[in-house]
Amino acid sequence: MERTAYTLEDQERMTRAENYFAWQSHLVRKELGRRVLEVGCGLGNFTRTLLDREAVIAVDIEPDCIQRLKERYGGRPNLHAFVCDAESPEFRELARFRPDSCACINVLEHVRDDTAALAGMASVLVPGGVIVLVVPAFASLYGPIDRNLGHHRRYSRGAIYRLAGETGLRVRKAHYWNFMGFFGWWTNAHILKREAQSERQIEFFDRYVVPVLSALERRARPPFGQSLVVVLERP
Repeated sequence: MERTAYTLEDQERMTRAENYFAWQSHLVRKELGRRVLEVGCGLGNFTRTLLDREAVIAVDIEPDCIQRLKERYGGRPNLHAFVCDAESPEFRELARFRPDSCACINVLEHVRDDTAALAGMASVLVPGGVIVLVVPAFASLYGPIDRNLGHHRRYSRGAIYRLAGETGLRVRKAHYWNFMGFFGWWTNAHILKREAQSERQIEFFDRYVVPVLSALERRARPPFGQSLVVVLERP
């Protein structure tokens, strides 16, 4: 599981999009259990929202991220943080915590062998445990920003079903999310050909679009979107 291209600055900038982050967190948190494994925890921005759970096992391949997370939340007795790779033998030892769910948010697209990484996540869950993924959607949206962020791919629902079949998992949910973001990402990729995300775009989208968009998508799931929210179950 190779190094992510997200810098610490990237992570800090994205969490300033408070409405978007809260919307994404709500979609993921409601699917998780009481003993949560977070793969690719970064600085711990999402980890913070899980600290009301019985146990949180946060892992990342970047030692700096784990160090920062421990500095922020190291006093929490229910938090266990490790420098670890989902494809490594050491990762399998996390089964001792008996996690009932795993969150992997905007991480799997960075992994060259996503099948092996997903199989690793499944291997440490208790039977009936779930893996909740947020991944970028639609190969047609792939552009310079994806490449510079270290994305190997964007996913379709069909690709998720194939990946689940290869790893022995059952798809409980797989729905598109953020349909307005689809048009923005396509414009950045194919018309503006941006190399990086615009802070002005992020701020405008978060302030004016997300409150309306999230209300609409609570009423009805869109037929397409910038991302996919996926819930996979271990038999």
